[in-house]
Amino acid sequence: MPSEKILTAKKAVVSELTERLKGTSAGVLVSFEGLSVEADTELRRELRKNNVNYAVVKNTLLKLALKEAGLEAIDYVLNGTTALAVAEGESVAPAKVLCEFAKKNDSLKIKAGYIDGETLDAAGVEALSKIPSKEILLSQVLYGFNSPITKLAYCIQAIVDSKNEGEAAPAEEAQAEA
Repeated sequence: MPSEKILTAKKAVVSELTERLKGTSAGVLVSFEGLSVEADTELRRELRKNNVNYAVVKNTLLKLALKEAGLEAIDYVLNGTTALAVAEGESVAPAKVLCEFAKKNDSLKIKAGYIDGETLDAAGVEALSKIPSKEILLSQVLYGFNSPITKLAYCIQAIVDSKNEGEAAPAEEAQAEA
């Protein structure tokens, strides 16, 4: 039986993991078995650039944290090596970075994920990674709002130009007669 000190430390880890899961909008679980130190360092650097918190976690502790956070639907993937990447900024950042990295490195495998309390399988995480960033989505929405107004302005300008062409001809004729 583990000592009281070890149990207290494990409870603290579970509590921290639970808070991390509840406090973030999205996360991805991956298997990194066979990943070289160089590749892992590169992955961690890329994740830091995108404000993603990444940590290797024990499956038993993560299973308890997932249950407390209401995400127990993805605990079926908790076997082998497991790392958790959670979004501190943009919700799709963990999925984007990890899926892109997994394409280049066969050792990294996407297990599952979650976004806004909804659990995702590996295919769902892959689909999530293809969503454009928040800035791109906002620019697309603004373009959609601006497009009809721009088209109206072009139409009005075309009408004005066509009327001005018709009026310019008689004025030119008058100058030619004089």
